[in-house]
Amino acid sequence: MNPPLLQVGLQAEYGQRCVLRDVRFELQAGEALGMVGTSGAGKTTLVLALLGLLPWRGGKARGEVLFEGVNLLALSAAKARLLRGRRIALVPQSPMTALNPAVSLRRHFEEAWRAHEPSAGKALQARLRQLLEEVQLPAEEESFLQRKPGQISVGQAQRVLIALALLHRPTLLVADEPTSALDPVTQAEIVRLLQRLTRSHGTALLYISHDLLSVLQLCDRLAVLHQGVIVEFLDVAQIEQAQHAETRALLASLPVPVQLLLAHCREGRKAPLIRPESLSIS
Repeated sequence: MNPPLLQVGLQAEYGQRCVLRDVRFELQAGEALGMVGTSGAGKTTLVLALLGLLPWRGGKARGEVLFEGVNLLALSAAKARLLRGRRIALVPQSPMTALNPAVSLRRHFEEAWRAHEPSAGKALQARLRQLLEEVQLPAEEESFLQRKPGQISVGQAQRVLIALALLHRPTLLVADEPTSALDPVTQAEIVRLLQRLTRSHGTALLYISHDLLSVLQLCDRLAVLHQGVIVEFLDVAQIEQAQHAETRALLASLPVPVQLLLAHCREGRKAPLIRPESLSIS
């Protein structure tokens, strides 16, 4: 087997309060790993630590985050910025607060492009058209990119964030609760979009969520984070073999039996998993 794309062994704290304790996991190239846990489990702290952003929140990470063999925690701020956005990209939660309400959508893409490319011009225009088509936004409608975030729907804003993350064709995509601010139907659309995009591009996905339902649909494996510790690893297809009480509690919260959900995933049905009425026992 090839070396892992991402190999993590870290702990993180805010002052004297330890939030992550010896969190260890690996992610292979092209794999989708779900990191699931309830509120307060340490999911957001993990995202910030992986991206080298924890000091901005007054925290500190120790250990190793090996990405393509390079320890991200040992990089200078300047070298870390060269990787963020190009090789590793983030899809944040709460799209209407993640986007700058004062500037156009086009300006968002131009600034993200210039962070890693010397100029905009035709190369950006061609990439933008391709991206908007891939995330199912109006690529042919020039006025769309002139709008500001407040002039589009929340679902469209989330697609814009996904397009921004994919702009430089990253090797690893970190999605931090990307469906938490969306209605159930739009949640399902975004999950299917992430599934299609990561599989078609071979992009590895670390999907952070409290929603076990979307993890079952989207990921190959899952890790259960509880009080700053990963308490269980499972292949999604073997989720019924869960042993830890926290995993069993997450399973018990599902709106329909897990056996039915797994069958739904295996058969490749396109109906939204978050709508139990879309599932049938036939």
